[in-house]
Amino acid sequence: MKLRLETAEIFVPDGLPVEAALQRTTHMAISAHQDDIEMMACDGVLQCFQQPEKWFTAVVVTNGSGSPRDGLYKDYSDAEMQMVRRKEQKKAAVLGEYSALALLNYPSDSVKDRANKDMVANLMQLFELARPEIVYTHNLADRHDTHVSVGLRVIEALRSLPPEHRPQRLYGCEVWRDLDWLADEDKVCFDLSVHENLQAALLGVFDSQIGGGKRYDLASLGRRRANATFLAAHDTDTATGLSFAMDLTPLVSDPALDISTFVQEYINHFALDVAERVKKFK
Repeated sequence: MKLRLETAEIFVPDGLPVEAALQRTTHMAISAHQDDIEMMACDGVLQCFQQPEKWFTAVVVTNGSGSPRDGLYKDYSDAEMQMVRRKEQKKAAVLGEYSALALLNYPSDSVKDRANKDMVANLMQLFELARPEIVYTHNLADRHDTHVSVGLRVIEALRSLPPEHRPQRLYGCEVWRDLDWLADEDKVCFDLSVHENLQAALLGVFDSQIGGGKRYDLASLGRRRANATFLAAHDTDTATGLSFAMDLTPLVSDPALDISTFVQEYINHFALDVAERVKKFK
């Protein structure tokens, strides 16, 4: 297994050979940045934690050089920041007992370059070796350009695989736009009620972001609690934490589907729900 960039790396927390660690993968998440995984794909971490037959692999696409910084980190160069972000992501992999962590180390600009197929080839290689059953990535209504670009490259890579090598499910998850606006029938709900201490620890290792002025830890845990409480207006809470996702599986099962049209349908369902409720009571 050789990644495309010389600066890329695959880290295996329990020391198993890289190919064996990838081949035992059942759940895989592909994110744009360090700490996105822990915000958006906690379901995969929890599904696999302490489960000998299930293993979670994380793939982080960019190098972290553009991270905001303040406090202790305010004078760090881009190169120093990359080193810190890589170290933090490895700490999360150890805490969460990930099967493997792939750090692809691309600059954000190259990820957003539609003509650059290098990252797609890298992802195809990882998918072919790991053959995950469940894949998590960014939702296509996210408002961060790099996140949407990564989600699109994931779909492109999966569509390029033989049908029998594609995952059973592909989910687009919340980071820079939550998904509580989805019509209820369109929501995929992940129950994150268990191991709240582990969830807090996974988010807490990213000190360069927390200390640098971005409280992603509090925001992510707060969003999960809010999702659980505001899911149903007339029912008592059945979970203490929820995250939402779009089911992007049809885009992989049928490569002929137009991606923009597919995403627009989610928005149309929301618009119709709002319009019908206003019409009913005005």
